Amino acid sequence: MTNVTILLAEGFEEAEALVPADLLLRAGAKVTLASIDGSETVVGSHGFRIGADCTIDAVDRSGTDCLILPGGKLGTDNLFSSIKVRSMIQDAVENGKIVAAICAAPSILGRMGLLDGRKYACYPGFESLVAGGIHTGKKVEQDDIFVTAEGMGVADEFGFFLIGLLFGAEKETEIREAVRK
Repeated sequence: MTNVTILLAEGFEEAEALVPADLLLRAGAKVTLASIDGSETVVGSHGFRIGADCTIDAVDRSGTDCLILPGGKLGTDNLFSSIKVRSMIQDAVENGKIVAAICAAPSILGRMGLLDGRKYACYPGFESLVAGGIHTGKKVEQDDIFVTAEGMGVADEFGFFLIGLLFGAEKETEIREAVRK
């Protein structure tokens, strides 16, 4: 089974976490929403209270195939501030796992130096935090194990792209057609 972990920090953009989560579940992934601060409920940028499946400490890093970082300015700042989050990202990179970030969250990868010389997408205005990367202007971009996207308006395309990457083009097409009927 394909295991996806989505890290939730206070202030995360709800759609950027939940839309890809929903689409990946439909494709057959096991999706885990992990709170980074030990709480059972995480409050998003619009005040929605989302129940986490577990805390970051309980995530099986070796069993995670894809790590997703949703954006939201405060959520991104809180993710980057967490040593545990940065450690989990570094571990995923060292083990060749897919690391996906949307909206402001690619700036985390940029500040860690992980996008130096790599193509990326991000929310307009956050390019300066990915100074070593190559901003392509695409809505969703992939460079090696890194998948990045502009923001909430492309949360579905981000999810579909990840389905294609993790499950293949046929499954991506199947889920696209199923949700657009």
